[in-house]
Amino acid sequence: MIPAFGAAAIRVLIVEDNRDICANIAAYLENHHYVLDFAYDGISAMHLALTNPYDVIVLDLMLPGMDGLSLCQKLRADAKVDIPVLMLTARDTLDDKLKGFAVGADDYLVKPFALQELHARVQALYKRSHGKSDRLLAVGDLVLNRSTLQVHRAGRHIALNPACMKILERLMAESPAVVTRETLEALLWADERPDGDALRSHMYKLRQAIDRQFERPLLHTVHRVGYRIAEDV
Repeated sequence: MIPAFGAAAIRVLIVEDNRDICANIAAYLENHHYVLDFAYDGISAMHLALTNPYDVIVLDLMLPGMDGLSLCQKLRADAKVDIPVLMLTARDTLDDKLKGFAVGADDYLVKPFALQELHARVQALYKRSHGKSDRLLAVGDLVLNRSTLQVHRAGRHIALNPACMKILERLMAESPAVVTRETLEALLWADERPDGDALRSHMYKLRQAIDRQFERPLLHTVHRVGYRIAEDV
């Protein structure tokens, strides 16, 4: 769920194989201006964490594919990902907690837990890592506020759907570099990519939104490679 423009948004990856717990978390946090993605196994979580700019990861320890400790260790040691991690688990001994902190966890919440406490801990991690920064991305006169998910060009507000917002954020974060089609497709659909060229449709909508009413285009197609956002071609 993408919150209304103007509301503060915290992007959280929930890694939990219990779908009932995921549903309860979603029902609560989506009412508090969160943008949520879910992964139900360690491998999918690793992929999402490496391809999306999350603010916080809520990570269960007992997962299929790759357990939470191994996932956290790989994110920290191998991929150099510094997204705050809140470990969520039924293991409540001091030794278990120390193992979590040793591989890079930032906080620990034991099941069963109150959703209000989860909310408070996620907010605390977010504030600790981001402070009061607006986290602005800017290319020319195009500006994206990653905290509020507002987009403006030349002072004019631009409304985007969730898919175009994800694409734009990635392109602006990488600007002026080219982002490959494969990277953008993985960003939107992971390993469940649709038939046909659905990406082209999203890119058309994005180009119409950010370039159509302006003299100088910022979104450029790199033939057979991908796309880039830049002032110069």
